[in-house]
Amino acid sequence: MTDKNSWLRPLHAEKHEIPLHLLKTIAFTHRHTPLKELNRFFLHEENRKERLAFLKFSTDISEILYVSTCNRIEFIFTTHLDCDKKFLKRFFRNFRVDWTAEEVDFAIEHAQVYEGEEALRHVYRVASSLDSLVVGEREIITQVRKAYDMCNAEGLTGDLLRLVVKSTITTAKQVYTETKIANNPVSVVSLAERKLREHDLSKDARFVIIGAGETNTNLIKYLVKQEFKNFAIFNRTLKNAEILAKQTASNSIVATAHTLEELTSYSKGFDVMITCTGSATPVITPPIYEVLLQGESNEKIIIDLAVPADIAPEVLDHFAVTLIDINQLRSIAEKNMEERQSEFMSAEEIIDENIHEFRHLHRTRSLELKMKEVPEKIREIKDRALNDVFAKEIEGMDEKSKELLGKVMDYMEKKCISVPMVLAKEIILETSN
Repeated sequence: MTDKNSWLRPLHAEKHEIPLHLLKTIAFTHRHTPLKELNRFFLHEENRKERLAFLKFSTDISEILYVSTCNRIEFIFTTHLDCDKKFLKRFFRNFRVDWTAEEVDFAIEHAQVYEGEEALRHVYRVASSLDSLVVGEREIITQVRKAYDMCNAEGLTGDLLRLVVKSTITTAKQVYTETKIANNPVSVVSLAERKLREHDLSKDARFVIIGAGETNTNLIKYLVKQEFKNFAIFNRTLKNAEILAKQTASNSIVATAHTLEELTSYSKGFDVMITCTGSATPVITPPIYEVLLQGESNEKIIIDLAVPADIAPEVLDHFAVTLIDINQLRSIAEKNMEERQSEFMSAEEIIDENIHEFRHLHRTRSLELKMKEVPEKIREIKDRALNDVFAKEIEGMDEKSKELLGKVMDYMEKKCISVPMVLAKEIILETSN
């Protein structure tokens, strides 16, 4: 490891001595769960904190991190309990108290469960995009970091997940830097943009953008580079739509901000609709779509990157539409996977190396915390000796002898504090080489 990763230098420890067994992950991804069903596990921002706090309290979880992307939901947490079927049933019942037994069983059936070192490996692979729909997609590392920052700010995480995330970010950056896994990256966003380019649109094409999140923000950046210049941005929160519109607009580019409610009265028409929201139900229904058409009958292009889909199936059935969605991008992503397969071995070697480093990280951290207690413990012993154990004997001493004894005790205190500190540092340095 390089100097910038020196905080990860190991202490030699047996595998069973580390608390990594506390780390667990429950994942729902495009690989094992139908994309249209991922919305079952989606948490809206307005009630995420309360839902996760209740789940944490009621399921005997110490820390929890929730990660949500367009094709995966991850619960990363710590608990002393085994993630057996009994635990999973309790977990999902507390996650959604309104779920039926059948819905709980669906969750258990589709959950990918990892514990201990395998949980750490899974998190590393996720952040390194090795488990992504599109391998080499750098967006995931930012999504993991943002998810941690939010959960940490909400008081849901602690020291172990802090170390896990810090190590995860370091590992992912190393994978992106030292392998070709992300050479010429093809993210979901860029895949959609490439598909759009096949339609040879006029630079004056009217874009209706629904959702002002990271995915649509990145897609608009691609469109601006392609010199498109007409955007109407709709979002549940007007402020976020205004921020994106301001970032997009220029002397040659028109970008307006609207709330989702304004979709029913928007009168300027569109040529391309791009949508990616966190809504659990379709945002664009036939009545709303008909309003947006403004009487136009030509075929429109829709890019729906939301999970679940933002476009109601009836829109696709009754109107002339060319659809680009996550499911269509899957085949391209699989080809992308094949092209990057040769880099997987190098990436997995980096992950193995960092797992080896992490095996000892928490023990180092525990030693540091314990060593902070040494000065206080020694002072307690000294005070007890002077004021309790030998109090009567000291009382019979003259002032000069008391003063000398005080100096001796102060000297011993300093030496007793410094010696274990020095030895601990030497142990860490010796075992890190």
